[in-house]
Amino acid sequence: MAFIFLSSDDMSTELALRVKNRRLAQKLTQEGLANRSGVPFGTLKKFERTGQISLISFIKLVTALGDEGTLEKLLLKPKFDNIDEVLKNKKEPLRGTIK
Repeated sequence: MAFIFLSSDDMSTELALRVKNRRLAQKLTQEGLANRSGVPFGTLKKFERTGQISLISFIKLVTALGDEGTLEKLLLKPKFDNIDEVLKNKKEPLRGTIK
């Protein structure tokens, strides 16, 4: 599902579903993933149900599932396929300007 069409709440629910599906694909119980990740069982249970979790706990779960490489790709500057794309690209401000 493309995140571009989702609200923040729907994105968090979708991420929770993806974590749950990865957990089940690895044949892990909620308790097993909680133990492996160091995230409390109740926190994992709530996350899978509501999509709400701290960023640190989310990272621990993703790492325990062996998917930390996917986190590395988040929020990187776009790469360019050719020199024309580089030349067309406007310089981005080095700091935020919108209050």
